[in-house]
Amino acid sequence: MSILSKYLLLKYLKLFFIILLSLELFFVSFEFIQNIDSIPESANLAALYIFYNSFFTLTIALPLSLVFAWILLLVVMIRNNELVSIYSLGASKRKLFIPILVVNFIALSTLIVLQTTPLAYAYEKKKQILDGEYFSSLKEDIFVKYDDVYIYFKKLYPLEQRAEGIEIFEVVDRDLIKTISSPKAFFKNDRWYVIDAKITYKPQNLNFLDSKLEFEFEKFIYTLDGFKPKILDNVYTTNANYSIIDAVDAWIILTKQGVNTQGIRAIIYNQMLVPLFVLPLIFLFYIFISLNNRFFESRIFASFTIFSTLLIWGGFFLLYKFAIGSVLLPEVALIAPLVLLTFIVLIVYNKKIIPS
Repeated sequence: MSILSKYLLLKYLKLFFIILLSLELFFVSFEFIQNIDSIPESANLAALYIFYNSFFTLTIALPLSLVFAWILLLVVMIRNNELVSIYSLGASKRKLFIPILVVNFIALSTLIVLQTTPLAYAYEKKKQILDGEYFSSLKEDIFVKYDDVYIYFKKLYPLEQRAEGIEIFEVVDRDLIKTISSPKAFFKNDRWYVIDAKITYKPQNLNFLDSKLEFEFEKFIYTLDGFKPKILDNVYTTNANYSIIDAVDAWIILTKQGVNTQGIRAIIYNQMLVPLFVLPLIFLFYIFISLNNRFFESRIFASFTIFSTLLIWGGFFLLYKFAIGSVLLPEVALIAPLVLLTFIVLIVYNKKIIPS
């Protein structure tokens, strides 16, 4: 990397962190003041609320900060004639832009990786704190189907990965053949461990003289491999929230069960692909800059690019809501616009003369 590229990159990172910190402080402080009556008096819970809200805000503020920092950097450097001076020293637009593109990609990749961790449930956590349910993750009366098994949970504790009052019904060719009843079970090593199980076998060929129910009692059995408590919690909850890993697991499981997965696919695309709209957008803005300060309307450029960024981001957010509500297919609502934006940028790039 050349000295000029390093100089441009350092200025960009400085602006990026200033804008990111400003957006974080503004949104977190505003929401804290707005919900101050609902925040518990406990200092620990208040700190946790700020922490979870900060990460949730980061998922919005980071992509926007990357674009806003780039816009501000271009405006400042053109108005100060720095950019034309750099080009006059032999630097090219491509060589200067590549480090910025790499930094953007690394930042967005980091955000996507964080979405695979428990931090992806930050919005759910902060809402639990406001509702006074942070220490309670109880879900009641859940009835689900998994392969040829139907399961009823009287009480499910997703965060503690345990359940109480379990009834498991095994069905073959629409015929109930076995039931398992247990007062409690827990999830470990990617499977459910059932404690003090009562197993009831129903004869397949029923007749009045010989048919009878058979009973067994097991101290300890395991079943339902791969059926995670968090998936159970979210699949049948309105406005469910997922980490990327849990969303992929739920997608695989529900696809096998023949259940509609549009909402889950929308969550995966929104977390993994939508943030990447930043990359073609900053490249598009870079194409239309003017090196000469006399012919560069900085106010119009800044206003138009910031408005365009917010409009595109808002458009993706609206389309995500349509996709998660099954109004539009996730592929149509989220992937197609991203591909279209990239395609438009490439067309503009090929048609516009860019000095190297």
